[in-house]
Amino acid sequence: MSKPSVQGFIRYLLVLLAALALGACATKHPPLEDVSLDGSPDYIIGPGDNVNIFVWRQPELSMSVPVRPDGKITTPLIEDVPAANKTPTELARDMEEVLSVYVRDPVVTVIVTGFRGPYDQQIRVVGQAANPQAIPFNENMTVLDVMIAVGGLTEFAAGNRASIVRHANGETRQFNVRLNDLLNRGDIEANAHVLPGDILIIPESWF
Repeated sequence: MSKPSVQGFIRYLLVLLAALALGACATKHPPLEDVSLDGSPDYIIGPGDNVNIFVWRQPELSMSVPVRPDGKITTPLIEDVPAANKTPTELARDMEEVLSVYVRDPVVTVIVTGFRGPYDQQIRVVGQAANPQAIPFNENMTVLDVMIAVGGLTEFAAGNRASIVRHANGETRQFNVRLNDLLNRGDIEANAHVLPGDILIIPESWF
C-alpha cells in the first residue's frame, strides 16, 4: 500500500472514530411528556388562512378573502385590517367598528376556511420525514397524527433518536420521541400529545 493510501486510510479511521464517539456522547433527552392543553382554545387566525366575511343585509360588502403574509385583509370599504393573531369573533367586532363609519349598526360574521393558523402555533417537522413541512396544530393532536401528516419516516431515519423542541413557560426543553417504536412496532406508549409551536427533529441514521 502506497504512503498516500496509508494516510488516507488513517484519516478515514479517525473520522469514523470521531463519528462513533460523537454518537456515543450524544445528549440524552427525557421522554416526551404526554401533556395536552387544558380546555378547548379558540382558533387564532394566521397568514394563509381564508376568511369568509358576511355582513348582514349588505351582500356587496360580504366576500371571501385570504389573510396576506403581513397578517392583514382587505374588503370593500376597509383596507389593511389586521386579522392575524385574532379569533374570528375579535376580527368580526373590529370590522363592525370600522364599517360603522359607512353602515348603520353593521353585523359581521367571520368564518375561517383553509386553516393554517399563526406561524408560532404550527408544528414544524424537519429532517428525515417523507415530507418535512410545517402543519397546522389541531386540538388533541399527537405525534402519530403529525407523522401521518408528513407521510412517515424515510428509510434513512433514526426514528428512535428523534426529538421534540418545546417552548413553554419561558423556557426551551427537548424531549426524546421513539418514532420507530411507534410507527414500526406499534408501541402506542411511544405516542404523546404535541403542543402548538413544537418542532419535531428527525435525524439521519449513522448506518
